[in-house]
Amino acid sequence: MSRHTLSILVENKPGVLTRVAALFARRGFNINSLAVGPTEKPAVSRITAVVDVDELPLEQVTKQLNKLINVLKVVELEGSEASVQRNLLLVKVKADASTRAEVTGLVDLFRAHIVDVAADTLIIEATGTDSKLGAFLTLLEPFGIRELVKSGTVGISRGAKVITDRAAAVLEGVSR
Repeated sequence: MSRHTLSILVENKPGVLTRVAALFARRGFNINSLAVGPTEKPAVSRITAVVDVDELPLEQVTKQLNKLINVLKVVELEGSEASVQRNLLLVKVKADASTRAEVTGLVDLFRAHIVDVAADTLIIEATGTDSKLGAFLTLLEPFGIRELVKSGTVGISRGAKVITDRAAAVLEGVSR
């Protein structure tokens, strides 16, 4: 099995996410990451789903997704040459007076940001690929990770290609 990132443009309506997730569940696919949000077109939302699946079942799922009523467009985001993909990480780390400078050095090295400071902890915000965030967490572990939250992957195609324009045109054609 290999990891695939799907960018699914859908109508921004209640229940659409449930139908999309149910399709993956019925096929027995585990969704590793899921991020949903509106696009530049208010009537269109983008679901970014990362799944581990073989090529042939992925093709079948893509065809079934395209058949769902509120799905406008499904695109697989290829590797780093064809798309930009990122995750957001918020991590609360132990950092007292003796370790704060060292933790701050790591924050600078990974181009992260300190977003909250307390007497014995720091909350750090970092964005990047899974591997970058994993390396960052590995280096923070000796200080003591108190809590962490990580978003799902979000991604967009590189270059001039814009998939939301076609999806919005499809939606306008349906609503007329």
